Amino acid sequence: MYLDYVVDIPDVKGKITFRTKGQARYVYYEYSREYDPSKQYTKVKRVTIGKVLPEDENKMRPNENFRKYFPEFEQPEEKTVSCRSSCLKTGAYMIIDKAAKDLELDTKLQDSFGTKAAGIMLDLAAYSIITEGNAAQYYPDYAYNHPLFTPDMKCYSDSFLSDFLRSIKENQRQDFLDQWNAERCKRERIYISYDSTNKNCQAGDIDIVEFGAAKVDAGLPIFNYAVGYDVNNREPLMYEKYSGSINDVSQLQFMVDKIKGYGYKNIGFILDRGYLSKDNLSYMDSSGFSFIIMVKGIKDFISSQVRKLKDTFENNWGNRIEEFEVYGKTIHTFVYASDTKKRYIHIYYNAAKAVGERARLEEKIHEMQRFMEQHEDKEYAFGPAFHKYFHMHYNKENGHFVYGEPRLPVIQDELELCGYFAIISSEKMDAKDAINLYKSRDVSEKVFRADKSYLGNHCLRVASEEAASNKIFIGFLALIIRCRIYIALKEKAKELAKKPNYLTVPAAIRELEKIEMTRQLDKVYRLDHAVTKIQKVILSAFGMDWNHVKYRAENISKILKGVQ
Repeated sequence: MYLDYVVDIPDVKGKITFRTKGQARYVYYEYSREYDPSKQYTKVKRVTIGKVLPEDENKMRPNENFRKYFPEFEQPEEKTVSCRSSCLKTGAYMIIDKAAKDLELDTKLQDSFGTKAAGIMLDLAAYSIITEGNAAQYYPDYAYNHPLFTPDMKCYSDSFLSDFLRSIKENQRQDFLDQWNAERCKRERIYISYDSTNKNCQAGDIDIVEFGAAKVDAGLPIFNYAVGYDVNNREPLMYEKYSGSINDVSQLQFMVDKIKGYGYKNIGFILDRGYLSKDNLSYMDSSGFSFIIMVKGIKDFISSQVRKLKDTFENNWGNRIEEFEVYGKTIHTFVYASDTKKRYIHIYYNAAKAVGERARLEEKIHEMQRFMEQHEDKEYAFGPAFHKYFHMHYNKENGHFVYGEPRLPVIQDELELCGYFAIISSEKMDAKDAINLYKSRDVSEKVFRADKSYLGNHCLRVASEEAASNKIFIGFLALIIRCRIYIALKEKAKELAKKPNYLTVPAAIRELEKIEMTRQLDKVYRLDHAVTKIQKVILSAFGMDWNHVKYRAENISKILKGVQ
């Protein structure tokens, strides 16, 4: 994030370099050199500290890295933005405010961070929800034409926000999470959908950011982000961030410990296939927690169970689960050879899924064959996937590749497993109950997609550890609020005979942004027009009507009139 003031380019011999990208010229600072004895070379570590001014090559607009590495430079005093648009977009702000108050987020944030910081955090969360972005340098543009949660609706500059994002401490964030989880009924039986993703980070020297197994590899370092979602009460409960090189399987046990730390007793975990391991199953057992976990049909253990059950249930109408258009059957057996406790294995078959998986596998084999044909009579080392499906033949004299002979039993076996998948549960239940519980995590998966797609959190753009941690925390706040909005709109859609296309979160936000207040000659903001029929339907999802809108508009007007 580039700050809203200009400084001289630091005069540090041998440490400052420049790089031109497109129309801009960036200033880099060398902050470290590390010698790698194994590779026998010195690795130079540099970060961007600013952007050269086109009109003066001796000056630059700094970023957060500059303040980290050059703290001796005098910084401007706190700046606020006094000007405000004569037209304020108020509708989306009103439902976000309603959701925050219903969830008591405002009071919990005030208790943990203080009134001013709580307001800024809610504003940044609202900015993320409404604009679908998280770049702090554009926040002043949002604040210019929206009501705010800060005291007196004060607008802060991007440089102030940069300082703010570095000022909030870990104990304050933890205090909020403690409050958020403290008031829940710990004896109530709830299922927690736990899932993780990774995010890119265009950042400076941040410990958790590492190169790892990115789900979408953009060639950038990543960090991992996980959320525990209460599928019963439909709310995110907690989040965790951890280094990009740590895999999902090894992190689950730490989340289990955190759940215990919050005092939850009667918990069941709903997990995706990436968390299956003998150690994880044993750890959940020893912690007294049950679980439901998805498993791939081609996994060795599951494939052996599928072969045992094959042709015994796939055409039996009594095994059909209508809601999901699958056939299912349950067995009670051990998952691992060394297990001392049997699990309930629910095997499913989906004919439509089988067709799609067969087509993809066949296309994959054809692509491999075409690739091998292009490398005949050449020296080439093929990867393990080729060796799985083909016997590779080479010329003994020159080592050139000759041809690939299909491993017919392997291909046939995988084709026969298309359409099958399994769910493992620790508690006794039938196949229908198991898939119903697993599918209840669909909302949490949508929450995860929303976090990246609709909150702008696919990538962080920060330069310090604290700023990264606080931006992740604000993203979690936005996730809580957006989830409440999503659920309210979904429930409203169920009431209607035909689901309209404006009852999605993005569409509803766009529609409510059309509710505006305008400032007239007397400096008073007033609603510009009545709400439309569509806006009334959206507002009703939150228990709001025209009278509520008028009341909130009058309150906004009074606040702004008092600070003109």
